[in-house]
Amino acid sequence: MTSAMLSPSCLTPRQLAEACAEAMWSTDWTSQRLGMQIEHIAPGEATLTMRITEDMLNGHGNAHGGFIFSVADSAFAFACNTYNQRAVGHQAAITYMAPGRNGDLLTASAREVHRAGRNGIYDVHVTNDRGEPVAEFRGHSRTVKGTHLPE
Repeated sequence: MTSAMLSPSCLTPRQLAEACAEAMWSTDWTSQRLGMQIEHIAPGEATLTMRITEDMLNGHGNAHGGFIFSVADSAFAFACNTYNQRAVGHQAAITYMAPGRNGDLLTASAREVHRAGRNGIYDVHVTNDRGEPVAEFRGHSRTVKGTHLPE
């Protein structure tokens, strides 16, 4: 029996985070079709990876910033949805530090900075497979009605 089949109140915080991620992933067609993989989920944390392909390159031969933003945004989304309360982004900013290159495996590691009431702030560090920084992302979340798992 998977943790998603248990009542959320019977789960540890980590199991709850993992069950929420499993529920979200099942219909996250964008992240799936961009080749993202979930590497780590814990309360307020998520790490996703995505390989840069030729289809993701811009006119300079670098990863298009929209794809770098996408992997950071997906990590942010999974991190802020680890408490069985639906959360959406209502503001995000990214600073690009180095280009992504064809074939790079990007890792987006999100962590909760602050969460109170309906609001949360999350920082996401994006690195390449050589451990070099590619971008820094900060997302602000807001909870909305609904849960990922039935109460």
